[in-house]
Amino acid sequence: MIGGSTAPRGHRALQPGEGPSLADLYYAHRLSLVRLAILLVDDQASAEDVVQDSFTGLWRRYGDDLTGMENPVGYLRTAVVNNARSVLRRRKTARGYTPPHVPDAASAESVALLSEEHREVLEAIQKLPPRQREVLVLRYWSDLSEADIAEALGISRGTVKSTASRGLEALGKLLKG
Repeated sequence: MIGGSTAPRGHRALQPGEGPSLADLYYAHRLSLVRLAILLVDDQASAEDVVQDSFTGLWRRYGDDLTGMENPVGYLRTAVVNNARSVLRRRKTARGYTPPHVPDAASAESVALLSEEHREVLEAIQKLPPRQREVLVLRYWSDLSEADIAEALGISRGTVKSTASRGLEALGKLLKG
């Protein structure tokens, strides 16, 4: 640590009692939120839009000073899940009027990076009902606790447990089939 500061280049270090700025949150959490959104909406461009809309919503509601905000990362996670749901609803409506969209073929680099098992799991997850997919992604990819998942999805911890159990069972059947 040079100069005693752990702030990223272009960002100032937080003072005691000072909350993170919106820029600090963006720098620290944007990539993990994009990864979460990709697993929920299944394409990078939409996922990036979902995350950007979530940060924009946070800024509209609280501005850049988040000092008084209790859990800005939790707020962002919830916003990402809700915005992803909106994207999926719009897709479903649009597909009712147009032929199904065939996604572009994955690049050679992305195919080489994913093992066959990983691709199979990702394909199986996309076949799960939305709530099961959300719970499993938040639990096993984002490594959130049951309480954090319940908060992000607006459901009880018991619902998180039962949904995760049913989701894992369904995932196991899809992977064996």
